[in-house]
Amino acid sequence: MQVKDYLKTERATNISRSELGRFGTAAIFVVIVVIYTGSNFAHVEQSYLLIAAAIIGAYMAMNIGANDVANNVGPAVGSFALSLTSAIIIAAIFEAGGALLAGGDVVSTVKKGIIDPADINNPNVFVWVMMGALMGAAIWLNAATWLGAPVSTTHSIVGGVMGAGIAAGGWGIVNWDSMAKIALSWVVSPVIGGIVAAGFLFALKKLVFFRADPIEAAKRVVPWMIAVMAWAFTTYLFLKGVSKVIKVDFVFALIVGFGVALVVWVAIRPIVRRAATNMTQDRDGVNRLFTIPLIFSAALLSFAHGANDVANAVGPLAGVVDVLTEGNGGAKVAIPLWVMAIGAVGIAVGLALFGPKLIRTVGSEITELDRSRAFCIALAAAITVIVASQLGMPISSTHVALGAVFGVGFLREYLEKRLGRVVENVIASHEGQADFLEVERVMHSFQNAPPEAKVRLLEELKKMGSEAVISAAQRKELQKALKRHLVKRSALLKIVSAWIITVPASALLAATFYFLLRGILLP
Repeated sequence: MQVKDYLKTERATNISRSELGRFGTAAIFVVIVVIYTGSNFAHVEQSYLLIAAAIIGAYMAMNIGANDVANNVGPAVGSFALSLTSAIIIAAIFEAGGALLAGGDVVSTVKKGIIDPADINNPNVFVWVMMGALMGAAIWLNAATWLGAPVSTTHSIVGGVMGAGIAAGGWGIVNWDSMAKIALSWVVSPVIGGIVAAGFLFALKKLVFFRADPIEAAKRVVPWMIAVMAWAFTTYLFLKGVSKVIKVDFVFALIVGFGVALVVWVAIRPIVRRAATNMTQDRDGVNRLFTIPLIFSAALLSFAHGANDVANAVGPLAGVVDVLTEGNGGAKVAIPLWVMAIGAVGIAVGLALFGPKLIRTVGSEITELDRSRAFCIALAAAITVIVASQLGMPISSTHVALGAVFGVGFLREYLEKRLGRVVENVIASHEGQADFLEVERVMHSFQNAPPEAKVRLLEELKKMGSEAVISAAQRKELQKALKRHLVKRSALLKIVSAWIITVPASALLAATFYFLLRGILLP
């Protein structure tokens, strides 16, 4: 065997071992869930169904961790504010903490009012519907993660409940008004997130990066932006986390957030000024000011996500537990601590084992992110979710975050193309002039410069006066460099396609699993 063949075999073996280790760890978690459920509920008449539901709930929780959490930490990792390992540790701790501390005592097991449990009179049928919904949503999330497509876990469970509900009670069981609102959110969520993120980034460019002295400008602007972030995240945390424990209205959350923002602004100003004294007069220097805020944003988004989305994993499971142990209808049930723990630990396990793939997708494979762009994305996600929740819009935090990533990328494309048109006009105005070598040098420097440096170089070019024209080949090269795509179109197509089919795919899988259960369990 040749050395290169041996090395190839060794690499393949290492990959296989890594995969086996991840699946083995996931299997250990599932076995622990089985042992706990079996030992504590052996007295239940249909304990086998309860154990099966607990397994599916654990599987669903791991898939939420693998797919959905990437939106919270992906931008921080892609901008190198956090290492992948650090991001996973922070997200796992805060996701589990949010689920356990603020996951809420009571949730609706039928998400978003998609079906009315009163239309399902048979408790056994209700159990099959919930199990089918969980399994359908979990399988779709697993497939989306394997494909590298971040999708909405809320939409997945909505599709699962809809599909299993239709299978059990027909088309009339579905609340189609709610489904229409959810379908509308497929478009509204990413568009709003993209516009807000692009707006913040454009303001940051105009107020800081395009200034003659960006560090001096950053001393004034960055403390205000961090204060706005503190306001947004405090409000978001109170509405999406603390409200699960104590009653909090929007006005109270807004006032508390404003108070925190003032404290942060006062505290951060001297810190930013001290940090700025040792920074270089370029984008990298300014970007370092956003490192700590990005770490906090990743942690807070993870906490709020754990508090808000744990019900996607364990809400239907809690309904099954309630029906099988208490004989109730399952419409609104208290989630037992052990069920909440399955969701919290499952999300953390899924993130640690299978989350890196989606974190890389969000952080680096859609568009290039630095820390200022990642900051704008995190801020846009928090603000958009707050506003949408107060307007009663069924918005997806996943769609908002990814829309913000795309919005940042498309803004970069727009600015690059606009610069390209300006440069072409400058070149045309210098045709037939002298000093060709000097213009050529400036053009090559311009071509290799980042966007903000291009602006300053362009201003220098305009001040040069009449210069020699560059060649046609050079002009085409410059145009191509300026008009390159800064958003990966294949990623855009893949993610949007996955969003569109999330509800129907989950519904079809859930209906299939419901009929499978029904066929097995009916006498």
